[in-house]
Amino acid sequence: MRYSSAITKFDDQKFNQMKPDLFEAPDYYLLDDLLTEEHKLIRDAARAWVKRDVSPIIEDAAQKAEFPKSIIPGLAEIGAFGPYIPVEYGGAGLDQISYGLIMQEIERGDSGVRSTASVQSSLVMYPIWKYGTEEQRNKYLPKLATGEWMGSFGLTEPDFGSNPAGMVTNYKDMGDHYLLNGAKLWISNSPFCDVAVVWAKNEEGRIHGLVVERGMEGFSTPETHNKWSLRASATGELIFQDVKVPKENLLPNKSGLGAPLGCLDSARYGIAWGAIGAAMDCYDTALRYAKERIQFGKPIAAFQLQQKKLAEMITEITKAQLLAFRLGQLKNEGRATSAQISMAKRNNVDMAIKIAREARQILGGMGITGEYSIMRHMMNLESVITYEGTHDIHLLITGLDITGHNAFK
Repeated sequence: MRYSSAITKFDDQKFNQMKPDLFEAPDYYLLDDLLTEEHKLIRDAARAWVKRDVSPIIEDAAQKAEFPKSIIPGLAEIGAFGPYIPVEYGGAGLDQISYGLIMQEIERGDSGVRSTASVQSSLVMYPIWKYGTEEQRNKYLPKLATGEWMGSFGLTEPDFGSNPAGMVTNYKDMGDHYLLNGAKLWISNSPFCDVAVVWAKNEEGRIHGLVVERGMEGFSTPETHNKWSLRASATGELIFQDVKVPKENLLPNKSGLGAPLGCLDSARYGIAWGAIGAAMDCYDTALRYAKERIQFGKPIAAFQLQQKKLAEMITEITKAQLLAFRLGQLKNEGRATSAQISMAKRNNVDMAIKIAREARQILGGMGITGEYSIMRHMMNLESVITYEGTHDIHLLITGLDITGHNAFK
C-alpha cells in the first residue's frame, strides 16, 4: 500500500459532485501533535478517499437502502481490511492507532460502511489470524485483505443477543466432516459474504468457531429489509440446514465464549474511534450551518443557545478523542482490558448520538433532509449504540470491573 501515492491521487481529483464535501476535522486539543507522520498519512489517505468515493454516493445509497459494492476495492486500498494483520497474510501490518484512525474516517462518511470494514477486519480476519491454522491464514486472509472475498460473523441468534452463551446453533462430528445446524440474525455483510466465521456448540456444549463458505449445501443468507438504520449496509441472516463443514475449517486455537468475545473487543475498539468520526461530521455540519444561517439579522452562531450546543459538542468530541487515543496506546502495548474497551465504546457512541441530535436541532427542518448527513448519522447510531454490546450491557461490564459483583445473573 502506497499512502503517499494514494493521497496525491486523491488530491489531484476534481470532485465533480453537486454538493462538495467541505468537512474539516476538529482538533481542539491539538491531538495531531501526538500522532506519528505515518498515522497522519494513513488518516489523510482514508479521509481523502471518503471525500472522493463515499460522500458523493452515500445519501443516494441510504435512500435506496443499498450497500454500494463499488467501494469495496477502495476500502481495501486504504487498508481498511485487516490493517493490523501482518503483511505476510495480506494485511498492512499497522498499529492499533492507525486502525482506529481509519475507522474514524470511514464512519465520518457512514456508520454502515465502517460496519462493513469492522466485520471484515475484526470479526472475520482477526479470528482466522488469531485462532486459525497456518493453512487457514494463507487460504483466507490474503483474499479478505483485498476484498476479493468478503466475510461475515455469526454470533447473535434470534433468541440470544446479549446472552450469546445461550446459543443453540450446533455441530456434530460425522467422522469425515461436521454437520452444522442453526441460524444467526442481524449479520452485517451476510447477503453477499463469501465466507462466514460462525460460532456454534459441539456435542459437549463447547463453543467453537468454524469457517463456512458460500456454496456449501444448506447454507443460505437471506437479507433483512425495512431497516430505518444502517440503510447503506447489507444486513441479513445466516441459516444452516445440515451444512457439511470440512473438519479443516474448524478454528482450533481457541474455544469457549472467550473466543468470539476476543473478536468483539477488537471490533468495539474500532467502534470507539468510528463514533468520533460520525460526531465530528455532525459537529462540522452544524458549525458551518450556524455561521451561514441568518435569523433576526445575524448568524444563528451568534446566539447564546446555539453557542452552548456547539461548545458542548466540541468538548465531548475532545474528551472522546483523548479516551480513544489512550486506549489505542494501551492496545499497542497489549494492556487494554475488555472493560476499558467497553467503557470507550459506550461513552463514545453515546457522545456521538447526543451530538447528532443537537446538531439536528441547530439545522432545524433542514436537519431531517438528505441534503445533510445528520439524520442519516443519527439513525445509524441508533444501531451502533445497540450492536456489539448494548449501551446497558457495557455499563454493567464497567460495574462488574469496578465492584467485582456480577449483575448479569
